[in-house]
This record gives sequence, C-alpha cells and structure tokens, in this order.
Amino acid sequence: MHMLAFGAHPDDVEIGMGGTIAKYAQQGYDIGICDLTLAELSSNGTIHTRQQEAKRAADILGVRTRIQLQLPDRGLTIQKEHIDPIVTVIRTYRPRIVFAPYWEDRHPDHGQCAKLVEEAVFSAAIRRYGELPPHRVQAVYFYMINGFHRPQFVIDISDTIDKKLASLRAYESQFERMSGSVDTPLTNGYIETVESRERLFGKEVGVSFAEGFISKKPLILAHDLLGEER
Repeated sequence: MHMLAFGAHPDDVEIGMGGTIAKYAQQGYDIGICDLTLAELSSNGTIHTRQQEAKRAADILGVRTRIQLQLPDRGLTIQKEHIDPIVTVIRTYRPRIVFAPYWEDRHPDHGQCAKLVEEAVFSAAIRRYGELPPHRVQAVYFYMINGFHRPQFVIDISDTIDKKLASLRAYESQFERMSGSVDTPLTNGYIETVESRERLFGKEVGVSFAEGFISKKPLILAHDLLGEER
C-alpha cells in the first residue's frame, strides 16, 4: 500500500485529506483508510448508518481498502491493547506513508489517535515486537480536522475538491439536519467551513484549493529552488 490514513472516527480522514486521497487514487496509487473506532458515541446516526456512509465516501474517493477497528470511542488511551491492533494493520498492509490527525484539536480522540499511530509506527519497525514481520514506514504526516493551523506543506487539490466535498456529504447523518437529529458543530455549516479552509490554503500558494499538513521532520524538496527536478 502506498498511503494509509488513520482516523479516530469514520469521516475524520475525509475532513482532513479527502482531496489528497482522491488526487493520488486517480493516479493509480493504492490507498487505504483505517478508522480506529465505530464512533458509537456520536450524537447523530447509528453505527450501521455510519458504516454505510463510510463505504460510500471511500468509493467516491477511490479508496481500495477501508479497515475498521473497534477501539472505544472517547476511550482511546496509550496502552498496548490499543497500540497492537494498529501495529497489525501497519504490518499487514505495509504502507510507505502514514497519515494521522494533527494532535492539536478540540476533540481529544483526534490527539490520542495521533499518539497511538506514532507509537504503532515505531513498534511496527521493531523486529522482535509481536509476531508479524516488521515494517518501517517511510514518513508520518498529520492532517487537520478541526481548526485552522499553519501547515508545513500543502497539496494542491483543485482538481479533486469536488470529490472531497462529495465524500463529506456522503455522511448525511453527521452533516445534515435530519428528522430526530440534534444540533452539533457538524450540522451548522461545517462542510462550508472546511471548504473555506482549503480555499485559504490554496490562496497561500496560488491555486484554487489545497490541504495542509504537518511534519515533525524536515522535508526534502523533490525539485530544487529553481523548479528543476532533482
């Protein structure tokens, strides 16, 4: 697998990097999404509904593999019982690049997801940890869910913003006001807010839309400063 994106809940990955996933899927790369929880504590919708919505969203983005773990919603903690299932996913699919939510987020599960993924990436590379053959991920990058942070790099998603927004709209139970639903931050113009954020990131680099990412390590340019490929 070329890229594997982890989220605490189904819809996290789509919010943060749906456009990037669609962009690379269109180019033929093998991309997966792994949701750590079933989002069983969500105010709206049901587990069954959310799973159906997640499948539709993945199909829209061109995701070949969607993995669903069953760690506890609002109960993600740094413990071996939560790290090991993520290690198993990494060693099974052997991604080159892993993505996780940016750790500074209003939802505690998103920050905990970032920490768990970092722990799992480290453990997955240890030869004597667990039973499956080890795997060393080339890089870990962090995408934004809630809030607006200064990215360290952006990816142009001008050609795939429509797919990103369509993948979010697939989660009707979360982003639409429906009969019996309650008001949440997601039902009050959330998709429009995400679209505005990506428009602002795009404006920063002279394109229509872009998604922002954080890296804990320095990045090496694929082109030199004059724009020539290395």
